[in-house]
Amino acid sequence: MAEPSQNRHGQIRVRPAAASPLDAPISLFYHLRRVPWLIVLICLVLSAIGVGALYSAAAGSWDPWAAAHLKRIGLGLFLMVAIASIPIWYYRKLSILGWGFAVLLLISLEFIGSGKGVQRWISLGGFNLQPSEPAKLAVIMLMAAYFHSINPELLRNLRTYIVAMTIAAIPFALVLLQPDLGTSIMLFGSSAVVVLVAGMPGWMILTAIALVVMAAPVIWTFLYDYQKDRILVFLNPGADQLGAGYQITQSKIALGSGGLFGKGYLQGSQSRLNYLPEKQTDFVFTMIGEEFGFLGGMFILGMYMVMIGLLIRLSMRLHYRFSRLMISGIAAMMFFYVFVNIAMVSGMIPVVGAPLPMISYGGTALLTVFIAIGLVISATVYDEEGAE
Repeated sequence: MAEPSQNRHGQIRVRPAAASPLDAPISLFYHLRRVPWLIVLICLVLSAIGVGALYSAAAGSWDPWAAAHLKRIGLGLFLMVAIASIPIWYYRKLSILGWGFAVLLLISLEFIGSGKGVQRWISLGGFNLQPSEPAKLAVIMLMAAYFHSINPELLRNLRTYIVAMTIAAIPFALVLLQPDLGTSIMLFGSSAVVVLVAGMPGWMILTAIALVVMAAPVIWTFLYDYQKDRILVFLNPGADQLGAGYQITQSKIALGSGGLFGKGYLQGSQSRLNYLPEKQTDFVFTMIGEEFGFLGGMFILGMYMVMIGLLIRLSMRLHYRFSRLMISGIAAMMFFYVFVNIAMVSGMIPVVGAPLPMISYGGTALLTVFIAIGLVISATVYDEEGAE
């Protein structure tokens, strides 16, 4: 029997009450029909494209990347379903624990981290965990939980944002020390979007932008030499084509040679001859552009834009404030993933480490995205219950 209820917005809602085993199928159908299936479908299609791209990157072989990517997709789908089955308000209550665990993992990199000249990964039985990826999601969730509990009248008080700055600043600094400039920028950008959506006054936004611009010379002094070289090459692409500018030079050649329709699957000369570096990770979009051309690249970009647009629409339609803020942050996270990667490989911004979500080889980033989609599903399915 349906039971009427009134949420905190004064709206009367009727939802099924599974009072007996006979009502269970009705309750299940009620929840399944609320799942954002188009977002799930886009994730699956992009993941399948990733398997195909990694198969091509290995010159038509499942090893070493495509088979592992497929297994991780299976694990990601399991995590997505498991997370989606738990009501969203539990994640709000546990967000502080998730953030604390993420910070501890980032700190542990200073002692047990590994990498070529950097400390970004923790080796766990053959799987390399990159803590900075789930840290972005942990920051978004705690930021959303914090502003969920804030009285709207306090949003004009500068002291309100001291806690928010601390939530983002600690992981940001730890990621920057690895060093990982690209991920730290994406972490900061995603958390900033949550603050803006929460209702930060305009004068504070302009002040924050001015402070960031004024701090640029100071930030420059803390950059590593290779990071400075990448920025200088970006400003003058022809300065060091065989050194710091080699990656972006080969990336542009590969993208340009793809033309409108591409050279065909498994036919990319730049990737086949190994001129294109990191073709399985950061530069996988370049390889796809060479094989499938401008139209293939635009198809992938279009799918990302549709998914981000759907996330933004969801964030505006839900009633539970935590869900709205969290999904806004997840949409921003996805946007920064895509924008930074594609802008980087096309020479629009300096080269930084940034995977293309669900397509690039990298287990931690892939699982982080599936976990985020699981949270989105939970927020959508349990929105009316959470808003009461």
